[in-house]
Amino acid sequence: MAAELSTSINIKEPRWDQSTFVGRAKHFFTVTDPRNILLTNEQLAHAHKIITEYRQGIVSPGLTEDELWKAKYIFDSAFHPDTGEKMILIGRMSAQVPMNMTITGCMMTFYKTTPAVLLWQWINQSFNAIVNYTNRSGDAPITVSQLGTAYVSATTGAVATALGLNALTKHISPLIGRFVPFAAVAAANCINIPLMRQRELQHGIPITDENDNRLGESTKAAQQAISQVVVSRILMASPGMAIPPFLMNHLEKKAFLRKFPWMSAPIQVSLVGFCLVFATPLCCALFPQKSSMSVSRLEPELQEKIRANHPGVERVYFNKGL
Repeated sequence: MAAELSTSINIKEPRWDQSTFVGRAKHFFTVTDPRNILLTNEQLAHAHKIITEYRQGIVSPGLTEDELWKAKYIFDSAFHPDTGEKMILIGRMSAQVPMNMTITGCMMTFYKTTPAVLLWQWINQSFNAIVNYTNRSGDAPITVSQLGTAYVSATTGAVATALGLNALTKHISPLIGRFVPFAAVAAANCINIPLMRQRELQHGIPITDENDNRLGESTKAAQQAISQVVVSRILMASPGMAIPPFLMNHLEKKAFLRKFPWMSAPIQVSLVGFCLVFATPLCCALFPQKSSMSVSRLEPELQEKIRANHPGVERVYFNKGL
C-alpha cells in the first residue's frame, strides 16, 4: 500500500524556482496553457476541493504529488490568488492566446478604414479591461460605479489614441502602416491598465513579509506592480504584431493571396497565435508574480509603522497582478 502524501509540500508557491527566469517561464507555460479554458466546472470544483483540503492538512486518498501539482495549476488558472473568486473565463491568462490571436489578427487585417479601426480597437480594449480587472492585485471590492468609470475612461482613451495614430497611416508607407495597430496597442496599454487598476494606485495593494503576514497597503507597491504589468503586456504583444506584418506584406504580393484574398485574415490570425503561444508565458515570466521591494522605498508613514511593529523586516512582498 502506497504511503500517504506528505502535507509539507508548499503549494502556496509555484512548483518551480521563481527566482530564475526559467523557473518562472515553466510556471507560466502551465498557467497560460489554452487547454485550461476547456476544463469543466466539475474539474475546477474537484481541483478546488483538493487544494482547499490540502491547505487544511487533509490529503485525498491515493493522491500523488504530481496530481497535487496538477490540481494546484488548475486551481491557479481559474481562481484569483487574493480573493479566491472564480475568475471570468475570458479574463483568465489561459484565454489570452485564443482571444488575443483572434482580436489582434483582425486588428491587423482590418486597419485601413476608420469604422474598422474603431470596432476592433473597442473590442480589444474591452477585452483588455476585462483581463485587467480579472487579474488585478489585492482583495478590496470594487463597486459597479468605480468599475464603470474605469472601463469608460480606459476604453475611450485607448480607442482615441488608436484613431489618432491611424490617421498617420495616410502619410506613411503601407508597410509602416501595418505597425500602427501595434503602436496603438502599446499606447493603449499605458492608459487602460492604470485606469482599470486605479483603485490600487489610490488606496494601495496588500503587502506582506516573507511569511505572508500582512503589513498594510502600499501605493508605491501598486505603482511598481502596474509598471511591470504594462511593460510585460507591451512586450507580450510585440512578436505577434511585429513579425506578421513583414510576412503578410510579402505574402500579399504572391499569386495565392491575390487569388484567395479571403485567406488573409485566417493566415494573419494563425501567425499571431503562433507568436502568442510563446510570447504570453515568456513575457509573464519577465517579473516574479510575487514581486517585492525594499521597505525604504515605501511611503514614509508605512516605513515607520513597519519598523515599529516589525523591526526585522527589510523587504515586503505583493502580488503584482498579470
